[in-house]
Amino acid sequence: MTQRTAYLNARLIDPATGLDAIGGLLVEGTRIADFGPGLFAGGVPEGVTAVDCTGLCLAPGLVDLRAFVGEPGFEHNETILTASRSAAAGGITALAALPTTDPVVDDVAGIEFIARRARETKLVKIFAYGALTRENAGKELAEIGLLMEAGAVGFTDGGPIADPALMRRALSYASTFAQTIFQHPSEPRLAGGVMNSGEIATKLGLAGIPPMAEVIMLERDLRLVEMTGGRYHAANISTAESVNVIRRAKARGLSITCDTAPPYFSLTEMDVGDYRTFFKLKPPLRSEMDRRAIVEGLADGTIDAITSDHQPHDQDSKRVPFAQAAFGAVGFETLLPLVLDLHHKGQVPLARALAAITHIPADILGLRRLGRLAKGGAADLVLFDLDRPWRIEAEKLASKSKNSCFDKRPVQGMVMRTIVDGRSVFTRAA
Repeated sequence: MTQRTAYLNARLIDPATGLDAIGGLLVEGTRIADFGPGLFAGGVPEGVTAVDCTGLCLAPGLVDLRAFVGEPGFEHNETILTASRSAAAGGITALAALPTTDPVVDDVAGIEFIARRARETKLVKIFAYGALTRENAGKELAEIGLLMEAGAVGFTDGGPIADPALMRRALSYASTFAQTIFQHPSEPRLAGGVMNSGEIATKLGLAGIPPMAEVIMLERDLRLVEMTGGRYHAANISTAESVNVIRRAKARGLSITCDTAPPYFSLTEMDVGDYRTFFKLKPPLRSEMDRRAIVEGLADGTIDAITSDHQPHDQDSKRVPFAQAAFGAVGFETLLPLVLDLHHKGQVPLARALAAITHIPADILGLRRLGRLAKGGAADLVLFDLDRPWRIEAEKLASKSKNSCFDKRPVQGMVMRTIVDGRSVFTRAA
């Protein structure tokens, strides 16, 4: 018999349609059977399990545009199982895994391995990027057509493609398959430092990464998009000038999208403090002016999406001198509360903030059936308390690695339940 569950008295929020109303939602098996303000006004039918959601928001499950899941090759940092548990605890029901594993996901077997391990784990939905170049070496294009047929949701090397001729070929080739190139814009010959260049880096005696390293490559790539007609996504935008560049490019009608991550609208280079390696990120934390520009870009839609940019590292990779420490931080379980912080501070409307982590990233990945409430659609949902205050404690995170740059930060907004295909894959005790 098909399991039927009724979610009652919830604040239903669907950024894709603008729905924001108190109502109910009925799940039958793996699908949403019905939802709306008047649902269950006459009571819950017999044989239906009822979940009272009074005071809570029920929204589409979060879709994470980019994350590193470790497996295969880096299981000491994260596995597909621990990444799935952490994502579920963060309200994420679907995520796209970077191909920067060992071996690199540059063939059909790699795509199939990620899909099989995700099915075996039976928690969140994990999709895979295909490597843009063989072995992520930046020299020869991978078999984009074959990888697409195997299920790749996009193509990236994780880091920047430095060769402009190669990027031009990639954009042209991928466009024949209507596929998107995901690029981390950073000119490697300018980005050899360890934190944002400027007064603070000089004071600490650390090599700087200038904001122009990001802007120069972004400008180059957008000219190539204009030349080829390709589809392009800029990952992890972190500077004010990058926001301006993308705003102008969108006004010209180029087929481009972009994202940022919570550190770039929540933190600045000041947070590096006294060589705090958990704040060593790539791109680096920028200035307060840049942070404000990122917030403005999110508010006006110039920046399309927000990603966790989940990058787990073990203690040995972080508890070393700053210059030697690995770049990156975990981000699954802090994604929602930090995005909600934009709403609580009055910087970004709630619907716009949630859109950046639900249907917009799903659309960018070509997963247009995800990230929204729809009758007959997948019952991928997150139930959360919009106003509940709590303090992030890295040691309590479900991720195998604990390298959070938000440890001890007070936040507001807590995931109470995560549902994937109608199954509760995470439930927090009241």
